[in-house]
Amino acid sequence: MNFDESPEEAALRAEIRAFLEANATPKTGTEADWSRGPVDDSEEAAHAYFEKTRAWQRTLYENGWAGITWPVEFGGRGGTPAEAIIFGQEAAAFDVSAGFFGAAQSLVGPPIMRHGNEAQQQRYLPKLMSGEEAWCQLFSEPGAGSDLAALSTRAVRDGDEFVVNGQKVWNSEAQHADYGILIARTDPDAPKHKGITFFLVDMRTPGIEVVPLRQATGQSHFNEVFFNDVRVPAENVVGEVDG
Repeated sequence: MNFDESPEEAALRAEIRAFLEANATPKTGTEADWSRGPVDDSEEAAHAYFEKTRAWQRTLYENGWAGITWPVEFGGRGGTPAEAIIFGQEAAAFDVSAGFFGAAQSLVGPPIMRHGNEAQQQRYLPKLMSGEEAWCQLFSEPGAGSDLAALSTRAVRDGDEFVVNGQKVWNSEAQHADYGILIARTDPDAPKHKGITFFLVDMRTPGIEVVPLRQATGQSHFNEVFFNDVRVPAENVVGEVDG
């Protein structure tokens, strides 16, 4: 197997390195590197780190390096996984991090690109990629971790809205999120692995309570999220109801 880079890949690496040298500083390998994470266990430090990762995501977006493998029609570069790997290799030497913004793009972007309608794609994907809007995932529950068929959070149709009640847990960065991707049971009489619907939820909606979980490290990366009669517009369903 040939692991040598093609001339095109070598040129891309040089382009990436020039971008990083112009927009970031090399890592020192010390605690002075902000990309290591929050400087202490306080909420203020966590928020400051979060905003730095947001700023770096914005820099990536403005310079055409956000969404390297995203299709061009959704604002990406239409690149290959190899190109994304090359970027990661070069960026590893610099004091930068997109933090959870990068993970959120991987979680949120593909389902909206594949199953969302055009209005949802135009509304949410650009601000997801730019870091203007932060996202979290609202899947796991106290009694339903990786077993999504055990979901108990309910969403009941009420006209042009769904009313959501239930609890989610292990929700990374939910305390900073503007929006969340939520799965909830919409047909309690269907087989347990069916009757589930995918929603886009504004985290500022009345009835949502985010409770940080203090970890052994002292930080609160994860959260519990409680839904108490939370009203979600039907237009925020991604794909089909119960699908």
